[in-house]
Amino acid sequence: MQFLLAFIVVVPLIGAVAALLPAPPGLKGKSPDQAVLRHGVSVTGVILLAAIVLALGFDHGHPSRMQATTDIRWIPALDVHLHLGIDGISLPLLVLTALLTFLCALYSYFKMPSGPSPKAFVALLLVLEAGTLATFAVLDLVLFFLAFEMVLIPMYFLIARWGGAGRQAAAWKFILYTLLGSVVMLLGLLLIGVKAGTFDMVALATDNGRGLTTSVQVIAVLAIGIGLAVKTPMFPLHSWLPDAHTAAPTVGSVLLAGVLLKMGTYGFVRIVLPIAPHGMHAFAPYLAAFAVAGIIYGSLACLSLAREGNKGDLKRLIAYSSVGHMGFVLLGIASMTPTGVNGALFANIAHGLITGLLFFLVGALKDRYGTADLDTLAGATGAALYGRAPRLGGLLAFAAVASLGLPGLAGFWGEMLSMFGAFDPAPGLSRPAFLTFVAIAAFGTLLTAAYLLVVVRRVCMGGKPADGPVLADIQGYEFAAWSPLVALTVLAGLWPAVLLGLTDPAVQKLLAGGKS
Repeated sequence: MQFLLAFIVVVPLIGAVAALLPAPPGLKGKSPDQAVLRHGVSVTGVILLAAIVLALGFDHGHPSRMQATTDIRWIPALDVHLHLGIDGISLPLLVLTALLTFLCALYSYFKMPSGPSPKAFVALLLVLEAGTLATFAVLDLVLFFLAFEMVLIPMYFLIARWGGAGRQAAAWKFILYTLLGSVVMLLGLLLIGVKAGTFDMVALATDNGRGLTTSVQVIAVLAIGIGLAVKTPMFPLHSWLPDAHTAAPTVGSVLLAGVLLKMGTYGFVRIVLPIAPHGMHAFAPYLAAFAVAGIIYGSLACLSLAREGNKGDLKRLIAYSSVGHMGFVLLGIASMTPTGVNGALFANIAHGLITGLLFFLVGALKDRYGTADLDTLAGATGAALYGRAPRLGGLLAFAAVASLGLPGLAGFWGEMLSMFGAFDPAPGLSRPAFLTFVAIAAFGTLLTAAYLLVVVRRVCMGGKPADGPVLADIQGYEFAAWSPLVALTVLAGLWPAVLLGLTDPAVQKLLAGGKS
């Protein structure tokens, strides 16, 4: 298990280096480009297989215990360790990252985005995977920061070199926002490490803030929270996200929404909640207020984009929907209760599955129509996907109702549990304030249903003109890339204990200061 976790973190980096080397003569296939894309599928497939084996070997009877741990002294002068480990909180995110990266590599093998050499594309994809996996596996604050930053450069180049219109400006906006937030976050992490005398996240969580004064905790939470909020993205620090999603290639949007946004919320749960509880308590009402503001703002923005005549871009609409969905995650975390935090973690995974599927589908629509503009797609009588490409239309409707939180699908449980947690927040937090936040969030669910149903009506329904274009329905490679997301969305919706059985004991221990 120790070797397997280290293998999962390190092999993508080795694969990235190998992708830049000339392919051996016997493995070139029809062309070097095909060989390197096949290399990306192979490496990410091996990582996914290793992640599944790790999940099967995980001791599900003790998910609150750190497992598969490696602890090697790295920088003695600073007491920084190469410390890896997983528990019930990080394991689902690790598997989700491995799955989405493999599906993106598989999709790109058949539908490579237009741009420079596939060599660089595959190498960047693997570096991105390594940084994300490391973020969820490391247990040292310095290593966490390094892994957190490692994903910025590959995502920047994926947007800037393989993106669509406005890609350069979007890429610069993405990296400037996240870098500035990360600089502030680093100061908070260093403050905790220096004042507590250790950067070990397990030791700090067990201490539960007892070695840090309240003023230190407040400053640290403010600094770390800003960096994490930018990555989440929390309103009003979200403005980089719609531009990045609109310009990014399909697989870039899938990974950005499905994996990278989770790094911010994971940091709140893994670092802020257990290490600086008094600081978090001071900021929790403000975090909840920004969370529900994001829910309403994201939903209203989506409604505006969905209206006829507003030339709304479907990718941009889904990006704004992520601001709203991540607002529910932040509301659950702000409640500082086991129910709310479990709901936040569940919503994290559900959002990764559902929004990843939505970006795949919108990418497929853009490939077929040549645009993601909603007015152009809808036309005079609607794009009529049900008539022209019934499987594609049905899948888009499925993803939309999953995203709006239909009971029985994954999107329902996370948002419901987050609101339940906020309904009865942790002792010391203002219950009237949180009841107000719950009421606003509940109204946000109605707005979410409104804009998603408008999208389904305009894109999927309508009469098919006699001279309308013939659209290809779902292709074999698309079915292979999308069907796991559909299956897991249904599984998590019908059997939420699959996830909650992992996260709940770990969350209980985390909030209790390392005591099971």
